[in-house]
Amino acid sequence: MIDGRRRRGWTGGARGVEQVRRVGAYGLVWDTEQERVLLVRGSRYADFPGVWLLPGGGVEHAEHPASAVVREVAEETGLTVEVTGLRAVVADVVPYPAQGVALHTDRLLFDLTPVGGALRSEAKGSADLARWLTTAQAAELPLLAFTAEALGLPVVPLPAGALRRREPFAVPDAGRRLRFGAYGLVTDPADRVLLCLIADGYPGAGRWHLPGGGTDHGEQPVTALLRELVEESGQLGRVIDLIGVDNLHNPAALGPEGYPIDWHGIRVVYRVVVDVPTEPAVTELAGGSTARASWFTRAELRELPLTEIAAGLLLTSQ
Repeated sequence: MIDGRRRRGWTGGARGVEQVRRVGAYGLVWDTEQERVLLVRGSRYADFPGVWLLPGGGVEHAEHPASAVVREVAEETGLTVEVTGLRAVVADVVPYPAQGVALHTDRLLFDLTPVGGALRSEAKGSADLARWLTTAQAAELPLLAFTAEALGLPVVPLPAGALRRREPFAVPDAGRRLRFGAYGLVTDPADRVLLCLIADGYPGAGRWHLPGGGTDHGEQPVTALLRELVEESGQLGRVIDLIGVDNLHNPAALGPEGYPIDWHGIRVVYRVVVDVPTEPAVTELAGGSTARASWFTRAELRELPLTEIAAGLLLTSQ
């Protein structure tokens, strides 16, 4: 289980560094006629003032990432947009030495289409300028790494001193949890589907679920999914497509903690193929959330007690 914040050493770094996590939703908004993309510049209130990035920002508790990006783009640019697709999901870690923090951000990049509003800059927010720019123009500006990658531009290190966080990181609410996970619609050459049975003591116990689980601090979602696939079933898979993102909010989830928690789960789903399937075997340590795993034919799926996300993907795709 991945909490929104962990107080322990940062793997691969000095002991005592606090691991903090957040989820952000960002938009790729193109002016196709003039081949320009919409970017915003970090204001003096931002962690990286003067640095440009895709419009967007943090996902609030219980908020769907697609709703978050629409809200953030309106706040930062004045434009009303519609989500037309999920382009990519990436993660990065930024160390904040002065605060003793390593911030892991899961970033969901959506394709957006403008449907209204007028371009303007945000007042007293984290962005102070919004502009349509060609990729050639963007290449001349300081860009956050995820933005450069999304535009197909080289990632250029920012100058020393670019990071200027002014406020301490907020203390998390002890009654809330954020979990970012990566899951797979996993099939084999015979078009069988791999599912995992949720163990007793976990939300959804006794139902069959998509393979996958929470990502670790510093871990990319695809890497996490392939790791979980091995741990939960012993299968070696390859990711072939990004399907979408699912949002789950349970204000009183009862799990192994033994008391209700206001739970927010953000789950990205990929299409995965196992080219050489084997008999599934759970290899993760005892006490995990997976009781067992199994391959099923499409016909067998309708007889199974499925989780909502599994049913939504599998029963509608037949």
